Amino acid sequence: MILDRLIVVIGPTAVGKTRLGIDLAQLLQTQIISGDSMLIYRGMDVGTAKPDLKERQGITHHMIDILEPTEDFSVAQFQSMAGEIIHSINQQGMIPILVGGTGLYVKALLEGFTFNQAVGDHELRSRLAKLAETQGNQYLHDLLSEVDPYTAQRLHPNDLRRVTRALEVHYTAGEQLSEQKQATGNKHLFDCMVIGLSLRRDVLYDKINRRVDLMLQNGLVEEVFNLLARGVPPGAQSLQAIGYKEIVAYLAGQTDLPTAIGQIKQSTRHFAKRQMTWFRKMPYIEWFSLDQHDYAVMLTRIHKRILEKFPVG
Repeated sequence: MILDRLIVVIGPTAVGKTRLGIDLAQLLQTQIISGDSMLIYRGMDVGTAKPDLKERQGITHHMIDILEPTEDFSVAQFQSMAGEIIHSINQQGMIPILVGGTGLYVKALLEGFTFNQAVGDHELRSRLAKLAETQGNQYLHDLLSEVDPYTAQRLHPNDLRRVTRALEVHYTAGEQLSEQKQATGNKHLFDCMVIGLSLRRDVLYDKINRRVDLMLQNGLVEEVFNLLARGVPPGAQSLQAIGYKEIVAYLAGQTDLPTAIGQIKQSTRHFAKRQMTWFRKMPYIEWFSLDQHDYAVMLTRIHKRILEKFPVG
């Protein structure tokens, strides 16, 4: 069986994946698929650091701006949609580049995870919602930590929808959301090369802080205000993302702006740390460090390595 070919660019937030993906796509004359769970939403540009049309430099980008912020999206949907796009691009004689930092999405796609299909229990959901109201979101998150610590680790306590869903699955089906089964054993669904970008932690954290400051300058508060004004509910899946939920709280008068900004920076740094935890579970990643080489040298090395993996002609 001939597998579809795929190049993956992965790494923590703010490390430089977008730039590398676009530069490689130009060199290889191919297209990009976003592997970021937030770039799918229309009208959410500033807080997601979504590359604009100028930054994309004419490169076709898939899985960007495909949903309204009121809609939910799952890893299973991502697997299905991205898989179809990868196959289509291969059929055109190109090797697509998947660029993204959502570790679960990328790992599930490459390794063929399947997810449990536990049905919802409305009575249980109501009881959990009542617990959240009376005891707080952290209480529910603590419950999840006891029964499914792996899922709890990757969910923020304020991501009430997902925390509730995980508890629902555990109590109704005796399963854990983290119990994904690999449909292909240790094999990949694609003939792929997975490139990981790394950067010394203090340098990465400084980049994260500066990126958040730039988001504020570019109108993050106005973007969130406009989303709410359009009728996107504060509890929507899209507004649970880092950068959005903090500004939602600020606009609701629950905190001041300097505090919200500080929380965004801290949460983003913690997110980068969690991303690296995910990536350590992916031993097939070939790491390239920006600490050891300047960008141009690293780009040349990666391009050469890709051509070794996928010879032209």
